[in-house]
Amino acid sequence: MAQVTVKINGYAYTVGCEDGQEPHLLAMATEVENRIDSIKAIGGNTGESRLLVLSALLMADELHDMRIEMGNLRALAANNAKSDTKPAGKSQAELARKLNRMVGRAEQIAANLEHS
Repeated sequence: MAQVTVKINGYAYTVGCEDGQEPHLLAMATEVENRIDSIKAIGGNTGESRLLVLSALLMADELHDMRIEMGNLRALAANNAKSDTKPAGKSQAELARKLNRMVGRAEQIAANLEHS
């Protein structure tokens, strides 16, 4: 298991992760740091725990919106797969496959955010 030190709001945290996941963990820490920075920019200085709670709520809100959007995309993909009409140059089945791959990737990202 790898160990990574991430810096969030000026504090260093050593976190374990699977080998090879270090860049991903650092990217997730950057996402948290970005949200903390945006909260600080609009709300001034608040306590450490409040900043972390607010950043977690922002991320949860984004995750919620992504889930709704994924549901809409899945419904669209399902409707397109059933449709007999063909858009210019692409079959409906091909578009549905691509859309499903995009939805799957978005779900992976959402799951990673949920577990971070």
